[in-house]
Amino acid sequence: NVKSPPPSATPPLPALPGRTPSVDKVDGFSRKSVRKARQKRAQSSSQFRSQDKPIDLVQLPLLKDVSAQEQPELFLKKLQQCCTLFDFLDTLSDLKMKEYKRSTLNELVDYVTLSRGYLTEQTYPEVVKMVSCNIFRTLPPSDSNEFDPEEDEPTLEASWPHLQLVYEFFIRFLESQEFQPSVAKKYIDQKFVLQLLELFDSEDPRERDCLKTVLHRIYGKFLGLRAFIRKQINNIFLCFVYETEHFSGVAELLEILGSIINGFALPLKAEHKQFLVKVLLPLHTVRSLSLFHAQLAYCIVQFLEKEPTLTEPVIRGLLKFWPKTCSQKEVMFLGELEEILDVIEPTQFVKIQEPLFKLIARCVSSPHFQVAERALYYWNNEYIMSLIEENSSVILPIMFASLYRISKEHWNPAISALIYNVLKAFMEMNSALFDELAANYKSDRQRERKKDKEREDLWRKLEELELRRGIQNSDGHNALFCTGKITGPGCHRKHFTF
Repeated sequence: NVKSPPPSATPPLPALPGRTPSVDKVDGFSRKSVRKARQKRAQSSSQFRSQDKPIDLVQLPLLKDVSAQEQPELFLKKLQQCCTLFDFLDTLSDLKMKEYKRSTLNELVDYVTLSRGYLTEQTYPEVVKMVSCNIFRTLPPSDSNEFDPEEDEPTLEASWPHLQLVYEFFIRFLESQEFQPSVAKKYIDQKFVLQLLELFDSEDPRERDCLKTVLHRIYGKFLGLRAFIRKQINNIFLCFVYETEHFSGVAELLEILGSIINGFALPLKAEHKQFLVKVLLPLHTVRSLSLFHAQLAYCIVQFLEKEPTLTEPVIRGLLKFWPKTCSQKEVMFLGELEEILDVIEPTQFVKIQEPLFKLIARCVSSPHFQVAERALYYWNNEYIMSLIEENSSVILPIMFASLYRISKEHWNPAISALIYNVLKAFMEMNSALFDELAANYKSDRQRERKKDKEREDLWRKLEELELRRGIQNSDGHNALFCTGKITGPGCHRKHFTF
Protein backbone atom coordinates (compact mmCIF):
# COMPACT_ATOMS: atom_id res chain seq x y z
CA ASN A 1 0.00 0.00 0.00
CA VAL A 2 1.16 3.50 -0.82
CA LYS A 3 0.06 6.00 1.81
CA SER A 4 0.34 9.72 1.65
CA PRO A 5 2.24 11.43 4.45
CA PRO A 6 0.13 13.47 6.85
CA PRO A 7 -0.24 17.16 5.98
CA SER A 8 1.71 18.20 9.04
CA ALA A 9 4.68 16.12 7.92
CA THR A 10 4.59 17.28 4.31
CA PRO A 11 5.79 20.86 4.17
CA PRO A 12 4.74 23.04 1.26
CA LEU A 13 6.81 22.96 -1.89
CA PRO A 14 9.85 25.22 -1.61
CA ALA A 15 9.11 28.28 -3.71
CA LEU A 16 12.74 28.95 -4.54
CA PRO A 17 14.89 25.90 -5.41
CA GLY A 18 18.60 26.43 -5.69
CA ARG A 19 22.15 25.32 -5.26
CA THR A 20 23.72 26.78 -2.16
CA PRO A 21 21.79 28.03 0.87
CA SER A 22 22.45 31.55 1.95
CA VAL A 23 23.85 30.40 5.30
CA ASP A 24 27.02 29.18 3.57
CA LYS A 25 27.68 32.34 1.63
CA VAL A 26 30.75 34.24 2.71
CA ASP A 27 29.65 37.47 1.07
CA GLY A 28 26.17 38.37 2.23
CA PHE A 29 25.77 41.07 -0.43
CA SER A 30 24.94 39.69 -3.86
CA ARG A 31 26.38 41.50 -6.83
CA LYS A 32 23.93 43.56 -8.86
CA SER A 33 25.33 42.24 -12.13
CA VAL A 34 24.68 38.65 -11.03
CA ARG A 35 21.16 39.47 -9.89
CA LYS A 36 20.33 41.25 -13.15
CA ALA A 37 21.61 38.29 -15.13
CA ARG A 38 19.32 36.00 -13.17
CA GLN A 39 16.34 38.28 -13.64
CA LYS A 40 16.90 38.22 -17.40
CA ARG A 41 16.57 34.44 -17.45
CA ALA A 42 13.47 34.35 -15.25
CA GLN A 43 11.73 32.57 -18.13
CA SER A 44 13.28 30.16 -20.57
CA SER A 45 12.17 27.27 -22.68
CA SER A 46 13.92 23.94 -22.96
CA GLN A 47 11.96 23.09 -26.10
CA PHE A 48 13.76 24.10 -29.29
CA ARG A 49 12.15 23.88 -32.69
CA SER A 50 13.46 25.14 -35.99
CA GLN A 51 10.60 26.94 -37.61
CA ASP A 52 10.74 27.94 -41.28
CA LYS A 53 7.10 28.82 -41.65
CA PRO A 54 4.09 29.34 -39.37
CA ILE A 55 2.34 26.24 -38.05
CA ASP A 56 -1.16 25.65 -39.33
CA LEU A 57 -3.20 22.98 -37.58
CA VAL A 58 -6.47 21.73 -39.03
CA GLN A 59 -9.20 22.77 -36.63
CA LEU A 60 -11.15 19.66 -35.68
CA PRO A 61 -14.72 19.66 -34.36
CA LEU A 62 -15.35 19.48 -30.62
CA LEU A 63 -15.73 16.02 -29.14
CA LYS A 64 -19.13 16.86 -27.71
CA ASP A 65 -20.37 17.85 -31.18
CA VAL A 66 -19.87 14.42 -32.77
CA SER A 67 -21.63 11.13 -32.15
CA ALA A 68 -20.44 8.67 -29.52
CA GLN A 69 -19.24 6.31 -32.28
CA GLU A 70 -17.02 9.02 -33.80
CA GLN A 71 -15.53 10.26 -30.54
CA PRO A 72 -12.77 7.60 -30.12
CA GLU A 73 -11.33 8.33 -33.59
CA LEU A 74 -11.58 12.10 -33.09
CA PHE A 75 -9.94 11.72 -29.67
CA LEU A 76 -6.92 10.03 -31.29
CA LYS A 77 -6.67 12.77 -33.94
CA LYS A 78 -6.64 15.45 -31.27
CA LEU A 79 -3.91 13.57 -29.39
CA GLN A 80 -1.82 13.52 -32.55
CA GLN A 81 -2.38 17.24 -33.11
CA CYS A 82 -1.18 18.00 -29.59
CA CYS A 83 2.21 16.48 -30.41
CA THR A 84 3.01 19.73 -32.23
CA LEU A 85 5.40 21.98 -30.28
CA PHE A 86 5.53 25.76 -30.33
CA ASP A 87 8.22 28.34 -29.64
CA PHE A 88 7.13 30.20 -26.50
CA LEU A 89 10.22 32.40 -26.41
CA ASP A 90 8.84 34.14 -29.48
CA THR A 91 5.73 35.57 -27.87
CA LEU A 92 4.27 36.81 -31.16
CA SER A 93 4.58 33.66 -33.26
CA ASP A 94 1.68 31.27 -33.93
CA LEU A 95 -0.62 32.96 -31.43
CA LYS A 96 -3.76 31.50 -32.94
CA MET A 97 -2.40 27.95 -33.10
CA LYS A 98 -1.00 28.16 -29.56
CA GLU A 99 -4.44 29.09 -28.31
CA TYR A 100 -6.01 26.31 -30.39
CA LYS A 101 -3.68 23.71 -28.87
CA ARG A 102 -4.38 25.07 -25.38
CA SER A 103 -8.14 24.80 -25.88
CA THR A 104 -7.72 21.30 -27.36
CA LEU A 105 -5.71 20.17 -24.32
CA ASN A 106 -8.40 21.60 -22.04
CA GLU A 107 -10.99 19.64 -23.99
CA LEU A 108 -8.95 16.43 -23.65
CA VAL A 109 -8.64 16.94 -19.89
CA ASP A 110 -12.42 17.27 -19.56
CA TYR A 111 -12.97 14.29 -21.85
CA VAL A 112 -10.82 11.82 -19.88
CA THR A 113 -12.35 13.10 -16.64
CA LEU A 114 -16.02 12.77 -17.60
CA SER A 115 -16.24 10.22 -20.41
CA ARG A 116 -16.52 6.45 -20.23
CA GLY A 117 -15.47 3.84 -22.75
CA TYR A 118 -12.83 5.99 -24.46
CA LEU A 119 -9.85 3.93 -23.27
CA THR A 120 -9.31 1.35 -25.98
CA GLU A 121 -6.04 -0.51 -26.49
CA GLN A 122 -5.19 1.84 -29.38
CA THR A 123 -5.51 4.85 -27.06
CA TYR A 124 -2.60 3.97 -24.73
CA PRO A 125 0.31 4.37 -27.19
CA GLU A 126 -1.14 7.63 -28.54
CA VAL A 127 -1.53 9.09 -25.04
CA VAL A 128 2.02 8.13 -24.05
CA LYS A 129 3.36 9.48 -27.35
CA MET A 130 1.62 12.84 -26.89
CA VAL A 131 2.80 13.16 -23.29
CA SER A 132 6.36 12.15 -24.22
CA CYS A 133 6.54 14.65 -27.10
CA ASN A 134 5.52 17.50 -24.82
CA ILE A 135 7.30 16.87 -21.51
CA PHE A 136 10.48 14.95 -22.37
CA ARG A 137 13.26 17.29 -23.42
CA THR A 138 16.82 18.17 -22.50
CA LEU A 139 16.76 20.65 -19.65
CA PRO A 140 18.84 23.79 -20.18
CA PRO A 141 22.07 24.00 -18.19
CA SER A 142 21.97 26.26 -15.19
CA ASP A 143 24.18 29.34 -15.42
CA SER A 144 23.56 30.54 -11.87
CA ASN A 145 26.10 28.72 -9.71
CA GLU A 146 25.57 31.32 -7.01
CA PHE A 147 21.81 30.79 -6.83
CA ASP A 148 20.40 31.99 -3.53
CA PRO A 149 16.98 30.43 -2.81
CA GLU A 150 16.09 33.21 -0.39
CA GLU A 151 16.71 36.03 -2.88
CA ASP A 152 16.65 34.74 -6.46
CA GLU A 153 13.68 33.72 -8.56
CA PRO A 154 13.69 30.24 -10.14
CA THR A 155 13.81 29.82 -13.90
CA LEU A 156 10.25 29.22 -15.08
CA GLU A 157 9.36 27.16 -18.14
CA ALA A 158 8.04 29.47 -20.87
CA SER A 159 5.91 26.71 -22.40
CA TRP A 160 4.06 26.12 -19.12
CA PRO A 161 0.61 27.14 -20.55
CA HIS A 162 0.73 23.92 -22.59
CA LEU A 163 2.88 21.79 -20.27
CA GLN A 164 0.55 22.31 -17.33
CA LEU A 165 -2.42 20.95 -19.30
CA VAL A 166 -0.39 17.99 -20.59
CA TYR A 167 0.52 17.04 -17.01
CA GLU A 168 -3.07 17.50 -15.85
CA PHE A 169 -4.31 15.33 -18.73
CA PHE A 170 -1.80 12.58 -17.92
CA ILE A 171 -2.69 12.61 -14.21
CA ARG A 172 -6.42 12.31 -15.02
CA PHE A 173 -5.56 9.52 -17.46
CA LEU A 174 -3.64 7.58 -14.78
CA GLU A 175 -6.42 8.14 -12.22
CA SER A 176 -9.21 7.04 -14.58
CA GLN A 177 -11.33 4.13 -13.39
CA GLU A 178 -10.91 2.55 -16.83
CA PHE A 179 -7.12 2.70 -16.74
CA GLN A 180 -5.58 -0.78 -17.10
CA PRO A 181 -1.95 -1.08 -15.92
CA SER A 182 -1.65 -4.46 -17.66
CA VAL A 183 -2.14 -2.71 -21.03
CA ALA A 184 -0.28 0.49 -20.17
CA LYS A 185 2.88 -1.29 -18.98
CA LYS A 186 3.87 -1.88 -22.62
CA TYR A 187 4.28 1.87 -23.03
CA ILE A 188 4.92 3.20 -19.52
CA ASP A 189 8.13 1.24 -19.02
CA GLN A 190 11.55 1.71 -17.41
CA LYS A 191 12.72 4.05 -20.16
CA PHE A 192 9.66 6.25 -19.66
CA VAL A 193 10.18 6.35 -15.88
CA LEU A 194 13.88 7.15 -16.26
CA GLN A 195 13.08 10.14 -18.48
CA LEU A 196 10.42 11.20 -15.99
CA LEU A 197 12.92 11.15 -13.11
CA GLU A 198 15.40 13.26 -15.08
CA LEU A 199 12.75 15.98 -15.35
CA PHE A 200 12.80 16.40 -11.56
CA ASP A 201 15.89 18.53 -12.14
CA SER A 202 13.66 21.20 -13.71
CA GLU A 203 14.06 24.55 -11.97
CA ASP A 204 10.34 25.28 -12.32
CA PRO A 205 8.67 24.29 -9.01
CA ARG A 206 5.28 24.01 -10.75
CA GLU A 207 6.59 21.28 -13.02
CA ARG A 208 8.24 19.38 -10.17
CA ASP A 209 4.94 19.44 -8.27
CA CYS A 210 3.15 17.84 -11.24
CA LEU A 211 5.94 15.30 -11.69
CA LYS A 212 5.63 14.34 -8.03
CA THR A 213 1.95 13.46 -8.54
CA VAL A 214 2.63 11.58 -11.79
CA LEU A 215 5.44 9.46 -10.29
CA HIS A 216 3.35 8.72 -7.21
CA ARG A 217 0.48 7.43 -9.39
CA ILE A 218 2.84 5.31 -11.50
CA TYR A 219 4.45 3.82 -8.38
CA GLY A 220 1.02 2.93 -7.00
CA LYS A 221 -0.32 1.30 -10.19
CA PHE A 222 2.74 -0.43 -11.70
CA LEU A 223 4.01 -3.01 -9.22
CA GLY A 224 6.70 -4.18 -11.63
CA LEU A 225 8.28 -0.71 -11.73
CA ARG A 226 8.51 -0.13 -7.98
CA ALA A 227 11.96 -1.62 -7.40
CA PHE A 228 13.29 0.18 -10.49
CA ILE A 229 11.91 3.54 -9.29
CA ARG A 230 13.49 3.10 -5.85
CA LYS A 231 16.82 2.11 -7.41
CA GLN A 232 16.88 5.14 -9.71
CA ILE A 233 15.99 7.52 -6.86
CA ASN A 234 18.84 5.90 -4.94
CA ASN A 235 21.21 6.64 -7.85
CA ILE A 236 20.03 10.25 -8.13
CA PHE A 237 20.69 10.86 -4.42
CA LEU A 238 24.15 9.25 -4.50
CA CYS A 239 25.13 11.36 -7.51
CA PHE A 240 23.74 14.44 -5.76
CA VAL A 241 25.71 13.82 -2.54
CA TYR A 242 29.04 12.62 -3.90
CA GLU A 243 29.32 14.27 -7.33
CA THR A 244 27.21 17.28 -8.28
CA GLU A 245 25.52 18.65 -5.13
CA HIS A 246 22.93 19.94 -7.56
CA PHE A 247 19.51 18.45 -8.22
CA SER A 248 16.42 20.61 -8.06
CA GLY A 249 13.89 17.91 -7.18
CA VAL A 250 15.37 16.35 -4.04
CA ALA A 251 12.52 17.64 -1.83
CA GLU A 252 9.85 16.22 -4.16
CA LEU A 253 11.55 12.82 -4.44
CA LEU A 254 11.87 12.65 -0.65
CA GLU A 255 8.19 13.50 -0.31
CA ILE A 256 7.33 10.56 -2.57
CA LEU A 257 9.69 8.34 -0.57
CA GLY A 258 7.91 9.32 2.64
CA SER A 259 4.71 7.71 1.36
CA ILE A 260 6.62 4.74 -0.09
CA ILE A 261 8.31 4.04 3.27
CA ASN A 262 4.89 4.10 4.94
CA GLY A 263 3.90 1.17 2.75
CA PHE A 264 6.94 -1.01 3.43
CA ALA A 265 6.07 -4.44 4.79
CA LEU A 266 7.61 -5.67 8.04
CA PRO A 267 10.23 -6.82 8.71
CA LEU A 268 12.12 -4.36 6.55
CA LYS A 269 14.27 -5.80 3.79
CA ALA A 270 18.04 -5.41 3.99
CA GLU A 271 18.02 -3.16 0.91
CA HIS A 272 15.66 -0.72 2.66
CA LYS A 273 17.90 -0.54 5.74
CA GLN A 274 20.94 0.00 3.54
CA PHE A 275 19.12 2.80 1.72
CA LEU A 276 18.49 4.52 5.05
CA VAL A 277 22.09 4.30 6.27
CA LYS A 278 24.01 4.68 3.01
CA VAL A 279 21.80 7.15 1.12
CA LEU A 280 19.41 9.09 3.35
CA LEU A 281 21.84 9.83 6.19
CA PRO A 282 24.61 11.21 3.91
CA LEU A 283 22.07 13.67 2.47
CA HIS A 284 22.62 15.62 5.71
CA THR A 285 26.10 16.61 4.52
CA VAL A 286 25.14 18.74 1.51
CA ARG A 287 25.19 22.53 1.68
CA SER A 288 21.62 22.93 0.40
CA LEU A 289 20.12 20.84 3.22
CA SER A 290 17.66 23.58 4.19
CA LEU A 291 15.76 23.11 0.91
CA PHE A 292 14.68 19.55 1.71
CA HIS A 293 15.44 18.95 5.39
CA ALA A 294 11.79 18.71 6.49
CA GLN A 295 11.06 15.95 3.96
CA LEU A 296 14.31 14.15 4.81
CA ALA A 297 13.55 14.20 8.54
CA TYR A 298 10.07 12.83 7.83
CA CYS A 299 11.55 9.87 5.90
CA ILE A 300 14.01 9.13 8.72
CA VAL A 301 11.24 9.14 11.33
CA GLN A 302 9.08 6.84 9.17
CA PHE A 303 11.89 4.28 9.09
CA LEU A 304 12.29 4.42 12.88
CA GLU A 305 8.56 4.02 13.46
CA LYS A 306 8.66 0.94 11.22
CA GLU A 307 11.72 -0.58 12.92
CA PRO A 308 12.87 0.94 16.24
CA THR A 309 16.12 -1.06 16.23
CA LEU A 310 17.41 1.30 13.52
CA THR A 311 17.44 4.18 16.02
CA GLU A 312 21.00 3.59 17.23
CA PRO A 313 22.69 3.57 13.77
CA VAL A 314 20.61 6.59 12.71
CA ILE A 315 21.53 8.71 15.74
CA ARG A 316 25.19 7.69 15.53
CA GLY A 317 25.08 8.64 11.85
CA LEU A 318 23.66 12.07 12.71
CA LEU A 319 26.39 12.55 15.32
CA LYS A 320 28.98 11.59 12.70
CA PHE A 321 27.66 14.16 10.20
CA TRP A 322 26.98 16.85 12.82
CA PRO A 323 27.84 20.30 11.38
CA LYS A 324 30.93 21.90 12.90
CA THR A 325 30.90 25.38 11.36
CA CYS A 326 27.30 26.13 10.34
CA SER A 327 25.01 27.12 13.21
CA GLN A 328 21.86 27.17 11.07
CA LYS A 329 22.42 23.55 10.07
CA GLU A 330 23.07 22.71 13.71
CA VAL A 331 19.65 24.10 14.62
CA MET A 332 18.09 21.90 11.90
CA PHE A 333 19.90 18.82 13.22
CA LEU A 334 18.65 19.54 16.74
CA GLY A 335 15.09 19.81 15.45
CA GLU A 336 15.37 16.49 13.62
CA LEU A 337 16.92 14.87 16.68
CA GLU A 338 13.92 15.93 18.77
CA GLU A 339 11.56 14.35 16.20
CA ILE A 340 13.53 11.11 16.53
CA LEU A 341 13.48 11.24 20.33
CA ASP A 342 9.69 11.69 20.16
CA VAL A 343 9.36 8.17 18.72
CA ILE A 344 12.35 6.44 20.35
CA GLU A 345 11.84 3.32 22.44
CA PRO A 346 13.18 3.55 26.02
CA THR A 347 15.36 0.47 25.39
CA GLN A 348 16.95 2.19 22.38
CA PHE A 349 17.39 5.47 24.27
CA VAL A 350 19.65 3.77 26.82
CA LYS A 351 22.03 2.68 24.04
CA ILE A 352 22.70 6.18 22.73
CA GLN A 353 22.15 8.43 25.76
CA GLU A 354 25.85 9.00 26.57
CA PRO A 355 27.13 10.17 23.15
CA LEU A 356 23.85 11.99 22.55
CA PHE A 357 23.94 14.07 25.72
CA LYS A 358 27.65 14.80 25.37
CA LEU A 359 26.68 16.44 22.09
CA ILE A 360 23.71 18.23 23.67
CA ALA A 361 26.02 19.53 26.40
CA ARG A 362 28.25 21.03 23.69
CA CYS A 363 25.23 22.58 21.99
CA VAL A 364 24.01 24.11 25.25
CA SER A 365 27.47 25.65 25.64
CA SER A 366 27.40 27.14 22.14
CA PRO A 367 27.96 30.91 21.99
CA HIS A 368 25.36 30.99 19.19
CA PHE A 369 22.19 31.60 21.17
CA GLN A 370 19.87 29.86 18.65
CA VAL A 371 21.82 26.61 18.96
CA ALA A 372 21.83 26.79 22.76
CA GLU A 373 18.15 27.74 22.83
CA ARG A 374 17.12 24.86 20.50
CA ALA A 375 18.99 22.34 22.65
CA LEU A 376 17.47 23.68 25.87
CA TYR A 377 13.97 23.36 24.40
CA TYR A 378 14.32 19.58 24.74
CA TRP A 379 13.42 20.07 28.40
CA ASN A 380 10.00 21.39 27.32
CA ASN A 381 9.17 18.03 25.72
CA GLU A 382 7.29 15.82 28.16
CA TYR A 383 8.35 12.50 26.61
CA ILE A 384 12.02 13.48 26.45
CA MET A 385 11.79 14.70 30.04
CA SER A 386 10.43 11.31 31.12
CA LEU A 387 13.37 9.57 29.40
CA ILE A 388 15.84 11.96 31.06
CA GLU A 389 14.26 11.40 34.47
CA GLU A 390 14.49 7.61 34.13
CA ASN A 391 18.19 7.91 33.28
CA SER A 392 19.11 10.98 35.33
CA SER A 393 21.97 9.15 37.07
CA VAL A 394 23.75 8.92 33.68
CA ILE A 395 22.61 12.16 32.02
CA LEU A 396 22.97 14.59 34.93
CA PRO A 397 26.75 14.05 35.40
CA ILE A 398 27.24 14.61 31.65
CA MET A 399 25.23 17.82 31.56
CA PHE A 400 25.89 19.41 34.95
CA ALA A 401 29.28 21.07 34.42
CA SER A 402 28.25 22.69 31.12
CA LEU A 403 24.93 23.90 32.51
CA TYR A 404 26.39 25.31 35.72
CA ARG A 405 29.25 27.08 33.96
CA ILE A 406 27.09 28.59 31.20
CA SER A 407 24.48 29.74 33.71
CA LYS A 408 27.13 32.12 35.08
CA GLU A 409 28.93 33.04 31.87
CA HIS A 410 26.55 33.10 28.88
CA TRP A 411 26.21 36.49 27.23
CA ASN A 412 22.48 36.07 26.52
CA PRO A 413 20.22 36.50 29.59
CA ALA A 414 17.43 34.48 27.94
CA ILE A 415 19.74 31.46 27.68
CA SER A 416 20.79 31.89 31.31
CA ALA A 417 17.12 31.86 32.33
CA LEU A 418 16.46 28.67 30.34
CA ILE A 419 19.50 27.00 31.91
CA TYR A 420 18.27 27.97 35.36
CA ASN A 421 14.98 26.17 34.61
CA VAL A 422 16.84 23.07 33.41
CA LEU A 423 19.02 23.01 36.53
CA LYS A 424 15.91 23.38 38.66
CA ALA A 425 14.29 20.42 36.85
CA PHE A 426 17.41 18.30 37.42
CA MET A 427 17.44 19.24 41.10
CA GLU A 428 13.83 18.09 41.45
CA MET A 429 14.58 14.82 39.63
CA ASN A 430 17.53 13.73 41.76
CA SER A 431 18.37 16.18 44.53
CA ALA A 432 21.01 13.97 46.18
CA LEU A 433 23.00 13.53 42.97
CA PHE A 434 22.54 17.22 42.13
CA ASP A 435 23.99 18.29 45.49
CA GLU A 436 26.91 15.89 45.11
CA LEU A 437 27.70 17.18 41.61
CA ALA A 438 27.40 20.80 42.78
CA ALA A 439 29.84 20.15 45.63
CA ASN A 440 32.27 18.35 43.30
CA TYR A 441 32.02 21.16 40.77
CA LYS A 442 32.79 23.81 43.39
CA SER A 443 35.75 21.86 44.76
CA ASP A 444 37.07 21.35 41.23
CA ARG A 445 36.77 25.06 40.57
CA GLN A 446 38.62 25.84 43.82
CA ARG A 447 41.43 23.48 42.81
CA GLU A 448 41.61 25.14 39.40
CA ARG A 449 41.77 28.61 40.97
CA LYS A 450 44.49 27.40 43.35
CA LYS A 451 46.51 26.01 40.43
CA ASP A 452 46.08 29.25 38.52
CA LYS A 453 47.32 31.24 41.51
CA GLU A 454 50.32 28.95 41.99
CA ARG A 455 51.18 29.30 38.30
CA GLU A 456 50.97 33.09 38.46
CA ASP A 457 53.13 33.18 41.61
CA LEU A 458 55.74 30.98 39.98
CA TRP A 459 55.95 33.18 36.91
CA ARG A 460 56.21 36.27 39.08
CA LYS A 461 59.14 34.76 41.00
CA LEU A 462 60.86 33.82 37.76
CA GLU A 463 60.46 37.34 36.45
CA GLU A 464 62.02 38.73 39.65
CA LEU A 465 64.87 36.22 39.45
CA GLU A 466 65.70 37.07 35.86
CA LEU A 467 65.45 40.75 36.61
CA ARG A 468 68.11 40.37 39.33
CA ARG A 469 70.32 38.35 36.98
CA GLY A 470 69.99 41.02 34.33
CA ILE A 471 71.11 43.74 36.74
CA GLN A 472 74.11 41.67 37.89
CA ASN A 473 75.20 40.89 34.34
CA SER A 474 78.63 42.50 33.91
CA ASP A 475 79.11 42.03 30.17
CA GLY A 476 76.96 45.05 29.37
CA HIS A 477 74.52 43.15 27.23
CA ASN A 478 70.85 43.95 27.68
CA ALA A 479 68.53 41.03 28.19
CA LEU A 480 64.92 41.14 27.18
CA PHE A 481 62.64 38.91 29.16
CA CYS A 482 59.27 38.11 27.61
CA THR A 483 56.79 35.43 28.70
CA GLY A 484 59.38 32.96 29.91
CA LYS A 485 62.01 33.59 27.17
CA ILE A 486 65.22 35.69 27.41
CA THR A 487 66.75 36.99 24.21
CA GLY A 488 69.44 39.53 23.62
CA PRO A 489 72.61 40.21 21.60
CA GLY A 490 75.18 37.58 22.42
CA CYS A 491 72.88 35.76 24.78
CA HIS A 492 71.67 32.22 24.45
CA ARG A 493 67.86 31.81 24.31
CA LYS A 494 66.49 30.16 27.40
CA HIS A 495 63.13 28.42 27.71
CA PHE A 496 61.33 27.72 30.93
CA THR A 497 58.96 24.78 31.01
CA PHE A 498 57.01 23.36 33.86
